[in-house]
Amino acid sequence: MDIKLIYITVGALEEAQKIGRTLVEERLVACVNIINNVTSMYWWEGKIQNDQEVILFAKTTNKRIPEVIERVKSLHSYICPCIVTLAVDAGNLPFLEWVGKEVNQ
Repeated sequence: MDIKLIYITVGALEEAQKIGRTLVEERLVACVNIINNVTSMYWWEGKIQNDQEVILFAKTTNKRIPEVIERVKSLHSYICPCIVTLAVDAGNLPFLEWVGKEVNQ
């Protein structure tokens, strides 16, 4: 099973909830964790930014990655959103199987 973790940042909790719910409702991901109120520092337009953001961690399969990226981009308010995938090398097998089952219905 080729499970992936997708890391996404957004500017507000409401946006994170909208994106997360949409991804789960459309079965593009099995679940989403939302971590509110994180500090992000980054370069943007020639200056260092220091903002409060919200992180989403979504669990899905490799097959769904292109759809997830396109759907997040369609819902996201940023010009250049952070959407990156991380490989899941190992884990609780029943959980990994559950992720695969939920996104392949």
